[in-house]
Amino acid sequence: MAALDSASVTKTAARFSGSYPLADTYHERRFALQAPDFVARASALVTDATGLELPGAADVAVVSRLDWVENNVASFEALMRPVTEAAKIDAAANLGGKPMNWQMGALLGFMSKRVLGQYELVLPTDDGREGDTVMFVGANVLSMERNHQFKPSSFRFWVALHECAHRAQFKGVPWMRSYFLGLVEDLVAADQRGNRIPAIADRIRAAREAGEDPIGERGLIGLLATDEQQGVIDRVQALMSLLEGHGHVVMDRIGARHIVDVGRMSRVLSARRSDPRTATVMRLIGLEMKMRQYDDGAKFIAEVERQASWDTLSMAWESPEALPTIDEIADARLWLDRMAG
Repeated sequence: MAALDSASVTKTAARFSGSYPLADTYHERRFALQAPDFVARASALVTDATGLELPGAADVAVVSRLDWVENNVASFEALMRPVTEAAKIDAAANLGGKPMNWQMGALLGFMSKRVLGQYELVLPTDDGREGDTVMFVGANVLSMERNHQFKPSSFRFWVALHECAHRAQFKGVPWMRSYFLGLVEDLVAADQRGNRIPAIADRIRAAREAGEDPIGERGLIGLLATDEQQGVIDRVQALMSLLEGHGHVVMDRIGARHIVDVGRMSRVLSARRSDPRTATVMRLIGLEMKMRQYDDGAKFIAEVERQASWDTLSMAWESPEALPTIDEIADARLWLDRMAG
C-alpha cells in the first residue's frame, strides 16, 4: 500500500485545476457570508421533507479548488491511516507512491473544476467534533451562475439543499456514518499482496472473448480490484446510488416549491454530467459509475414511490441489512418484496 505525499498531490492537482477570474474576489467573499443562511434554510426544509433530523448546525465553508483538493487529500489520508500504520509505511522512503501521487493529483485537479458542493464527514471540526462541514467550491458555483445566468441566491440555495440532504443521511441515520466508513476501510484494506497481473490479464481476455468491454463502468478501479474488492465496490455503488438519488430527488422536490428556475438548473446539471468531452476520462477512472448513481438511485426511488409510497423508502434507513443491493437498485420490486417478507 503506497503512501501519499500530500504536497506532491496538491502540486500536481494545481496543474489540472485551472483558474477562474472571480475566484478570491468580493463575489466569493460575499458568497461566504451568505452561505450559512442558505444551509440553515435548507436544513429545516430537508428535515421536513425526509423526516431525518439534523442535529445542531453544520460548519459551512466556501473554499477554493485547491482548498477542496487539500481537504480531500487529508480525508483520504485519515481513511488510509489504519492501513498504512499497520503496514509500517515510511512515507519519505516509499518511492512506490510517486505514480499514485501523480494519479491522485491529476484526478483531484480534474474533479476540482466540476464539484459544486460537498458534505465532509471524515475530518474533525476545529472543536474536535466529528466531521460535519457543508462546503461550496466558490469558483465553480460562481462560474455556473455566470455561464447559465442562474440567479445566485436560488442556485446557491439549491446546491445547499443537496448537501444538506447528504448531511441528513449521515447525521439523521444513526448507523450510516460508521457503515460508510466501514465500507471504505474494507475497500482500502483488502489484501493486495501477490502478483495481480495474471488475474487482470485473464479478466481482460475473458471480457474480450465475451464481446464485452474489459474496463466496464467501474473503470480501471474495477479492473484492478481483487475479487474481494469487487464485492465491496458493489456495496459501495448500491449505497451511493441510494444516497445520491435520494439527495437529488430531495433537492429537486424542495426546489420545485421554492425556486422558480429549478427545472432549468436540473436540466443543465444533468447535461453537464453526461458531457461527451469528459465522459471518456470519467469512464476510464471509474467515475462513470458515480455519474450513473444519480440516475439509478432516482429511478429506484421513483419506482418505490410508484409501487408503494415515499414513506416506504424510510425502511432503507432502519439498518444496513435493509439497504438495497446493487441488483435491487436496478429492480426496486426485489427490494420491496424483501422488505415485505
